[in-house]
Amino acid sequence: MRQRLPALVAALWWGSMTAIGFLVVPMLFSHLPSPSLAGFMAAKLFAAQTWVAVACCVVLLIISRPKQAPALYPWAQAAMVFILGGMLLALLTQFGVAPRIVARQDLRLWHSVGTVMYALQWCCALAVLWLTLQTGAPPPGDSNEAPQDRG
Repeated sequence: MRQRLPALVAALWWGSMTAIGFLVVPMLFSHLPSPSLAGFMAAKLFAAQTWVAVACCVVLLIISRPKQAPALYPWAQAAMVFILGGMLLALLTQFGVAPRIVARQDLRLWHSVGTVMYALQWCCALAVLWLTLQTGAPPPGDSNEAPQDRG
């Protein structure tokens, strides 16, 4: 289970972003009676998504290194910049961009900035997922790995 946990957490992060950003929010705008109601609901969903992203990133950071070991797991060495970048993008979008969109300040500009930041965060989540799937196994000698025959 410990070997697969990073991939599961990364899949939750990427999958929730995909569902919210590419399925649910567009459906809100096409099915709700007014764009303002859809925008209000979308803002709530994006705020919830921020906390899903932050929680996933924190869990990934916590499990990135074996207990009492100085080195990170191989997947974490490769993915660290994407984990930290994705978490930073989520927080900047939530606390820097979203308030401006809600306040309708230069709406076209801030909506574009928010969309680009969401897309970049989505790419970070995808990169982390990809890297955890490629190098998800703990390094040799980890107590949770089955012994291998080297003969």
